[in-house]
Amino acid sequence: MFSQVLIKIVGLIYKWYLTNKEGFGDKGNAIYSAGFSIYALLLTLSSTGVPNAVAKLVSERTAKGDYRGAHRIFKIALATFSVIGLCGTLILFFGAGYISKNLLQIPEAELSLVSLSPAIFFVTIISVFRGFFNGRETMQATANSQVIEQIFKTVFTILIVEFIAICSGSNTIIMAAGANLATTFAILASFLYLYIYYSIRRKELGKEIVSSRNYGTRSLLGTVKKILFVSIPMSLSAILGSINRNIDSMTVVRGLKTFMSEEKAIKQYGILSGKVDTLISLPLSFNIAFATALVPSITSAKASGDDKTIQKRVTFSLLITLLIGLPCVVGMILFSKQILELLFPNAPEGSLIFSVSAISVIFMILEQTVNGALQGIGKIITPAVALSIGVCMKLIVNLTLIPISQIGILGASIGTILCHAISFTIGFCILRKNLRLNLNFSKFIIKPIIATLMMSMCSYGTFIVLCGIGIGKLSIIISIVVAIIVYMLSILILKIFSMEEILMLPCGNKIYKILENMGLYAKL
Repeated sequence: MFSQVLIKIVGLIYKWYLTNKEGFGDKGNAIYSAGFSIYALLLTLSSTGVPNAVAKLVSERTAKGDYRGAHRIFKIALATFSVIGLCGTLILFFGAGYISKNLLQIPEAELSLVSLSPAIFFVTIISVFRGFFNGRETMQATANSQVIEQIFKTVFTILIVEFIAICSGSNTIIMAAGANLATTFAILASFLYLYIYYSIRRKELGKEIVSSRNYGTRSLLGTVKKILFVSIPMSLSAILGSINRNIDSMTVVRGLKTFMSEEKAIKQYGILSGKVDTLISLPLSFNIAFATALVPSITSAKASGDDKTIQKRVTFSLLITLLIGLPCVVGMILFSKQILELLFPNAPEGSLIFSVSAISVIFMILEQTVNGALQGIGKIITPAVALSIGVCMKLIVNLTLIPISQIGILGASIGTILCHAISFTIGFCILRKNLRLNLNFSKFIIKPIIATLMMSMCSYGTFIVLCGIGIGKLSIIISIVVAIIVYMLSILILKIFSMEEILMLPCGNKIYKILENMGLYAKL
């Protein structure tokens, strides 16, 4: 979780830099994001479901003491997805012209697509490494590689774009391509880290293989089929999520051009893809650790027949998810204008788009956790089916609402809300049918809403008072700090977490002792 938060914070730095950079702004964001969205789709096809799939298969083997079989799965997956990744790279490199001109209708994105194409090959390899270590419940490798990737991406983005701006006279198209080239270099750095991490631990892995028991033999072709059988359904959810984003890249500019100029339409898409999408994805980084950890932990518990552990972990993760999502949605709606002015002073437009899009966060974040639980219990196709229905709804809404001048780009935000609301509802209903979850109404609904309301009133009241005495932009920062403090205190006062749930947290024993000393919880 800490690595994901750090990644998003570091990511905001280069987004802030690009958006406020002279000659880049919302138009540059549109070109950058259009190229990145197609790259992300091919990337998803080749790798996104792979970490969870490999983690699931590896955790099944290690839970039975079959370390030899787990390592064999890793090696075969590495070879298989290297070939798939190479195909993705070639498709993007040679098809960049056609994709940018005909699919995106943003010809300026061609160079961005070319600069991103080598990254697909390396990401597929990275995804197998991450899946292998996640399956062994060694999250450090994934966390460190992601942080390294984002830090290098931020540094390279600033250096490359500054260099191009000086050499080209702030050419927006070339700067956007340079920003995407930075992604390729950053991914290469992440790959090198994982390769070195694996190499250092080869002796340790070798000892495990020697001590392996319950070795289940399976042919090479059979293992490849098993990997693909698990990874393809898991990838489908991510693929559909990527298609969901590409719906915006292919329909927003096209729809807006029916009643405004192409330049204005591209700028509107830049606001949505460059600023709003970046900000609403921030809460997901707090939650992704729980969703990622659910897959191998539930799989391992299921392999051991421990249904009680499955129930506890899923219930706890859903509670954490809700407590993360609610305040984020309310905070983004209350302070949408102020947040954009604070982060993007040279391009602060888009507060209404931000406010409407923020509603989708609660559904996206809950969907993330539900999908992790479903994959862990073996319902790997369910998230894909649920999201496919949601994506179809988004496509219909985008095509219907965006060309209406009174709605415009807000149609894309409404489509996103409906997409994830439908997907979450379907997934959650199926999860409830397969697991007996202890979802107390007061604990999961009433108390979180009360805590969020207390936070909202205190933070907004603080903001109004500080604005009244003329503090300026500092008032929003202070108000956010107040919101965090009040919300955390509200959670503790309302005793939303049980003793057992606090102990499940990292450093749970120490946290509980502090709460004991404060008189909030009884002694162990």
